[in-house]
Amino acid sequence: MNIQGFQKLTMLDFPGKTACTVFTGGCNLRCPFCHNVPLVLAPEEEPLDESEIFSFLSKRKGVLDGVAITGGEPLIQRDIADFIKKVKGLGFLVKLDTNGFFPDALEALVSDGLVDYVAMDVKNSKEKYPETCGREGLDISPLERSLKLLKSGRVDCELRTTVIKEYHTLSDIESIARWIEGAPRYYLQAFKDSGILKEGSSSALGEKEMKEMRDIAKKYVPIVELRGI
Repeated sequence: MNIQGFQKLTMLDFPGKTACTVFTGGCNLRCPFCHNVPLVLAPEEEPLDESEIFSFLSKRKGVLDGVAITGGEPLIQRDIADFIKKVKGLGFLVKLDTNGFFPDALEALVSDGLVDYVAMDVKNSKEKYPETCGREGLDISPLERSLKLLKSGRVDCELRTTVIKEYHTLSDIESIARWIEGAPRYYLQAFKDSGILKEGSSSALGEKEMKEMRDIAKKYVPIVELRGI
């Protein structure tokens, strides 16, 4: 698997768990506000040796609860199922981050019991998805299939939107919340400028506006919380 980064301990990436984080290279989207640009645009960099990661994990049995797999977009990795099977074989839980555009791969992992928690991005309202993802004419039907799967309750999950002043309005958040109604939980994440944005200008909204968005979304989703405020 094309692993471009490895964080040995996180208390944030896997809700309620102590975990390590694996970062995969490559992504099908080109979001202008992406904070992981090196992972998205330079997946040809020499990948980390998986054996080093499994050596680390074998020494952390009973210490760490799980492994969070993020990117980039992990589901473009053809051998992700094999990687996760090895992780599960060591007794760890697995949390997967995804943009939702690979529903067949997601379905396979869920059906095989290989993921314990899924965090899926919902970038914006349906109408603004292509612009927000940097992909003109983007077909969001694959995302709709992934959303349907997560709403079914077959795997514990969360949906999340990184809120950006230049891309999101109150009406956008209400549109998203209506769209994802039936999901168990939804997080509105405050934008943080990593200093390596892909292009253009992006900025965060204030706490007041974020709370207004949260209150709107609560009309449709039972658990709505803010992150990064």
